[in-house]
Amino acid sequence: MVGILMGSESDRDVMEPAEALLKEFGVECEVKVISAHRTPDKVREYAQSAEGRGIRVIIAGAGGAAALPGVIASYTTLPVIGVPIASSPLQGQDSLYSIVQMPSGVPVATVGINNAKNGALLAVEIIAVGDAGLAQKLKERRQAMEAGGGKS
Repeated sequence: MVGILMGSESDRDVMEPAEALLKEFGVECEVKVISAHRTPDKVREYAQSAEGRGIRVIIAGAGGAAALPGVIASYTTLPVIGVPIASSPLQGQDSLYSIVQMPSGVPVATVGINNAKNGALLAVEIIAVGDAGLAQKLKERRQAMEAGGGKS
């Protein structure tokens, strides 16, 4: 249901919490390393085929110029969530600006630098709009956070 993409194998440590959280909620996901710069044809193919393969939301982590989330969004109308990755001397600020400043008409939701877990939570919330069981799991998680003093 959710595609988790990253531009480089070195991004895996940042993106792993997204996969773990989706599994916690019982949401199926696939994880791929594809680069907007090194493998642009694979990015296009992935984005254009995602909906037909049952993907409902795409989470894309990228560092530096952080083109991956925007390029994916240009090829699909599925929701795309960008995760800026602190992989450059600018510690993710460049990635954040690249993702959040998408031009009007091609939106990419953006979470905090290195915060793939929030990207996964947003994906779950999007899917839960049409899934009462998943919506209930989200409510229970929030209640547990409240009971635990806000610990997520």
